[in-house]
Parts: sequence; C-alpha cells; structure tokens
Amino acid sequence: MIPLKPKFEEYIKKIIPENEFSKFLEYCEKPTRKIIRCNTLKISPNDLKKRLEQKKWKVSQPYKDYPEIMIIESTLEPGELGKSIEHQTGLYYIQELSSMMSPLALNPGEEDFVLDLCAAPGSKTTQMSVMMENSGLVIANDVKIERIRALVTNLERLGCSNIITTRMDGVQFCERMKQKNLSFSKILLDAPCSGQGVIRTDKNVWNMFNENMIKGISLMQKKLLASCLSILRKDGILVYSTCTFTPEENEEVIQFALENFPVEIEEIKLPLKTRESLKTWKNKSFSEKIKKCHRIYPQDNDTEGFFVAKLRLK
Repeated sequence: MIPLKPKFEEYIKKIIPENEFSKFLEYCEKPTRKIIRCNTLKISPNDLKKRLEQKKWKVSQPYKDYPEIMIIESTLEPGELGKSIEHQTGLYYIQELSSMMSPLALNPGEEDFVLDLCAAPGSKTTQMSVMMENSGLVIANDVKIERIRALVTNLERLGCSNIITTRMDGVQFCERMKQKNLSFSKILLDAPCSGQGVIRTDKNVWNMFNENMIKGISLMQKKLLASCLSILRKDGILVYSTCTFTPEENEEVIQFALENFPVEIEEIKLPLKTRESLKTWKNKSFSEKIKKCHRIYPQDNDTEGFFVAKLRLK
C-alpha cells in the first residue's frame, strides 16, 4: 500500500467518497496502461492499428468517436513502446488517457487562433495541432528552456507545422499580448499544479503534500487564469485543467473566475466517466454552476486523476 502521511490521508478522505476510498488507493498503486494517440497527420488509425498488429501487438480502440485513442493490451518489453520505429517517426504519441480530455473539451478548429500557455512537453499541443489538421495557429508557450526543447522535439517528430513556440513567464506573456492588442479565440490553460493525480507514475508526489504550498499554487493559478481571460476574445473559450485532486487548485480557481469575470461554465461531453465537482470545501460553498466542471478519478476509468472546466467569455 502507498504510505500516506496522516495529514494527507485526512485531507484526501474529504474528497474521495468513503465507500470508494480503498478502491481509489488500489488504482493509485497500479501502473498506468499503455495508451497511445494516433497521429492522423501521418497515418490513419486503421492503418496504424494494422501496422502494430503486424508486430503482434494487441490493440484496442475503446471509443468509437475517437478511433485515434488506442490501448496496447499486449505485454511489452521495458521501453518497447517508446523505442518502436512507429513512435520515433511520429506515427503515434504516448499519452495518458485523462490528459487527452482538455484538448477534446477545447475542440480547436482549423480557423482558430489558439494559446497553449503552459505547453511543454507538448502532449496537448500536438493533439490540438492534429485536431486542427495543421491549419489555424497555435502559440505554444512555456517558461523553462529544458521543457521548450522537449516541446520542439515532439512538434518536429509529429510534423506539427501550425505552431509557434515562445518562452516566457505566463503572466508576462499575456501582458505582452495585451499590449500588442492580440487576442485568442481559444485558450488552453493546463495549469502547473501539485500533481496529486499522477501518483501512478510518480510515487513520491503525495509525500510532498503541504497545505501552504497548495495555497501558493492556487494563487499562481488564479493569476494565470486572470491573465488568460484578459486576452480571450469575446465569446471565446478557455479550458482550465489540472492533474490534481485539491479543491483549492480546481473548484476554488473556477469560483474565482465566476466572481471576477463575465464568464459562463459550459457543458462538456467527454468519452470518460466523470464526476461532478465538489459543492463545498471546508468553510466554502461553490456556485451551483461549478457542477458542470469534471473530476476524473483513477478508479472510474483506470486512468490518472484529472480536472477539467470549460469557460466562455460573455
């Protein structure tokens, strides 16, 4: 069993339903499944499936409307998924299933001008580029040069040509765009977070639990969200997502947006089982509208944990 700090166990038990807590922990201990996303800029899902099956890989496509999402059911050698020629030539991208949900919620099209503010290493950026069929334009920003290098490598490998990369602090980037009177039709803010949802790939993440740290992260996320909304076009769409469970980084951030900006929360249809957001947390009550946001728990879909919300600027 994953050892839990007493304070963290007390905290997380207020979020996860009591009758599901054991199952939640069970799934958090499991290794993640081998999930890939077909790069339809280079190959069709049907052709990729045939090619992988020639390697004796068992491939399933569980979502009829999203044939590009593939699960490798076979037992592979360590590193085999990443070392294959199909991966190295950009025919597919290894991506956790819950991570694919925020681009699906944003649903960028060929005419959109999109901002991916915290883009590296590029899983969601490349997914959006593929959805846009290399048309329109995506500005992919990140603050760390090492992460930008990984982002550029992935863009080149997958053949994503409708993307401009920038390196800047997120708040400063938005301020620069504002000064130049540039605005976006769609924005993805996959915010830096405490990362509790990735426990299946990082067993140390829960050991770093600290409520003061979470409060600081929440403040930073609100600043990023406010900055993004200042450069979103009227009637534009912003998707906010995190890979963590904490209400301070999820519902509380969306409540901040509702209270300070003319935004509406939009319904989202996703291929995964999701939960409504929390209605209350500690001494705070959230708007009834926040129930349209989605929580994704490991035990529901055999994924990592995730949160996603879709906002429209009125």
